Amino acid sequence: MEHKHEKYKQLISRCQALTAVTTAVAHPCDESSLRGAVEAAEMGLLVPILVGPRARIMAIAAQCALDISPYELLDTPHSQASAELAVQLAREGKAEMLMKGSLHTDELMTAVVSSSNGLRTASRVSHAFIMDVPSLDRVLIITDAAINIFPTLKDKVDIVQNAINLAHALGFPEPKVAILSAMETVNPDVPSTVEAAALCKMAERKQITGGILDGPLALDNAINLKAAQIKKIDSAVAGMADILVVPNLEAGNMLAKSLSFLADADAAGIVLGAKVPIILTSRADSIMTRLASCAVAALIVAKKNADASQALSL
Repeated sequence: MEHKHEKYKQLISRCQALTAVTTAVAHPCDESSLRGAVEAAEMGLLVPILVGPRARIMAIAAQCALDISPYELLDTPHSQASAELAVQLAREGKAEMLMKGSLHTDELMTAVVSSSNGLRTASRVSHAFIMDVPSLDRVLIITDAAINIFPTLKDKVDIVQNAINLAHALGFPEPKVAILSAMETVNPDVPSTVEAAALCKMAERKQITGGILDGPLALDNAINLKAAQIKKIDSAVAGMADILVVPNLEAGNMLAKSLSFLADADAAGIVLGAKVPIILTSRADSIMTRLASCAVAALIVAKKNADASQALSL
C-alpha cells in the first residue's frame, strides 16, 4: 500500500512539463466535478472552459471557496444544453479535450455520438480504465467496462486498437494485450475464446497494430507470471499484460470494481475513439483519480499533436 498513487503521480508529473490543454468541462455543477477541473488547472494540466448554468456554478464555487475567475464560463440552461455546447466546442477545435461534470454519462455520450453534431470518427468509441494497482509496477488498462455492453468481434478490433493507442501515449512502446476469457484454450462453446483467437490472428495479419496480442487467457495467467508458468503457457503476454480486454461490459465493470474495492486500486477513466479524448469521471472518484484522468487525456493530446507534427515534416 506504500506505493498507492505512485503511478498516477508519475503520469501527472509528466504532464506538468507539457502545455496545458484547453478543455470543455460539461456541467460542473457539484463540488467534486468543479474542484477537479479547478485543481487540474492549478496543476497546469488543462485550461478549463466551464459550460453550465452560470448561477449554479458560481454558487458552488463560492460555497466551496474555489476561485473560478481566471476561467471562461459559458452559460447554459440545463445539462443537455451543457453537453451539446461542450461537444460543439470540441468539434470546432476550440477545446482539445472534453471533461464530464455532474451530468449523467448517457447525456454526455448522446451528444458525443450524434451522427450530425457529435465527435465520431471512423473508429468505434470505447472506454478504458487506467488502473493504479498498488501491487503492480505499472498501470493496468482495462477495456471496455463502461460503454460497449456486448461488443461484437468487429467492435473489439476498435476497442483493442484504441487501447493500444492509449498505451502508446502513456509510454508503452509495444504494449502486451491479453484477451480475457474464463480459460486459456479455444472452446467453440465459449464464444469469447473464439473471438480472442480471431483477434490474435488479425493482429498477425496487421489488422490490429502496435501491440503484442495473446488470448484467450484467464485473468490469473494474464497478470501472474507464476500462474502462467504452472499452466505451461508459452506466451510473450501471459503474466505480463499491460492491457486486459474483457469479453463484455459486465465482466469489465466487475473486474475494475473488484480491483478498486478488494485491492485498493484507483480507476482513472477515459473515452477513446472520438475526435478528442473524453475525461469520464465518477462522482465517487477521488481528486487524485480525477487528476490522473486529466493527465491521461493530456498525454493523448500531446501524442496526437506530436504525430501530426511529425507527419507534416515528412
